[in-house]
Amino acid sequence: MKGFQQERFMLITHEREKLIQAIIFFVSNTQHCHKIKLFKLLYFLDFEHFKETGRSVTGSDYSAWPKGPVPVDLMAEIELPQPDMAASIRFSNQAIRNGQQVMLNIEPRIEFSSKNFTKRELGLMRRLAEEYRSTLADDMIEATHLENMPWDKVFNQQGARQQRIPYELAIRSQEIDALMRVARDRKELMECLR
Repeated sequence: MKGFQQERFMLITHEREKLIQAIIFFVSNTQHCHKIKLFKLLYFLDFEHFKETGRSVTGSDYSAWPKGPVPVDLMAEIELPQPDMAASIRFSNQAIRNGQQVMLNIEPRIEFSSKNFTKRELGLMRRLAEEYRSTLADDMIEATHLENMPWDKVFNQQGARQQRIPYELAIRSQEIDALMRVARDRKELMECLR
């Protein structure tokens, strides 16, 4: 057709915005949500969603540390937040146990916005917030350290301390081929659209 121009569509994932908003959501909807509890909630969100759909919510990579999965980039950013994070969330340290330890306080500076989340993502966030509403971080350790779960496979079985936990480990072996095919197709689409 004469005058026809091919439009290039760009797929926008909003992973960064989702990370910031997920932090705000969990801090606003649970009690005692400091660094370790937040890291575990984000891990559950990303790995559960990957198990269901073949993609994470926040795009974060997690490493296997002694106390559980750690989103290493977020952990580093807490010390010096990027402007978008700093405008949305305040991180501050508070001395506890007579100054022997420091606890990270996390305070939202803005209201939670659900605009970039799917219904499935929001439902999972609500379920996690309800399940762990008053749970302390120490009481969540067992849930992330269960035998044959992703953290256990990397940290204990492979002995790969502080190494990346592949999302694929969240999928049962009988489901892996089908879901990984979907994940590969999505990754190829994302690369083509860049």
